Amino acid sequence: QVQLVESGGGLVQAGGSLRLSCAASGSGFSFNYMGWYRQTPGKQRELVASITSRGRTDYADSVKGRFTISRDNAKNTVYLQMNSLKPEDTAVYYCKTRASYGNYGEFDDWGQGTQVTVSS
Repeated sequence: QVQLVESGGGLVQAGGSLRLSCAASGSGFSFNYMGWYRQTPGKQRELVASITSRGRTDYADSVKGRFTISRDNAKNTVYLQMNSLKPEDTAVYYCKTRASYGNYGEFDDWGQGTQVTVSS
């Protein structure tokens, strides 16, 4: 079973920075994909940034140049460094993993979410 523990959300002024962390655990699982998504009331959850186990990254256009995703494979932890934050970045941020377990295929899991609020 996969467990995800998120941390690092909070309240920050526009132009400020925050760093989110998501630690994944699960015996026998290989975390091939780790990403951050966000959601605001009434809107669909959207990709913010993702990173594969080989380090390939993907970003939403709205955060390119401001956010950086990274991971520590030894700790199965993914980070999202958010700089130059804007009020429109306010959302609940969710960690997502896609992990393989032997020959049983891949499984998606979500964290509980962490609130990021950017004041103007």
